Amino acid sequence: MKKEICLNDIQPGEKAVVRELRSDGSIHRRLLDIGLVRGTKVECVGKSPGGDPGAFLIRGAVIAIRSEDCGDILVHTLEGA
Repeated sequence: MKKEICLNDIQPGEKAVVRELRSDGSIHRRLLDIGLVRGTKVECVGKSPGGDPGAFLIRGAVIAIRSEDCGDILVHTLEGA
């Protein structure tokens, strides 16, 4: 069963699929530019000691995204992935 959460809620090693971007303005454009669109698979590969930013594998590239921005990215977790 898929569970819907914000991207900042997935932990290192967990995978998810983008459902919706709730951001706007220039950050929304930047997220689209790096390939974060509905249906994109994302894997959390690490978080800084304070938890911000997180590092995510997106379309073959590791991208750091601030926790504030991750809160605007809704994802479905992939169970058993």
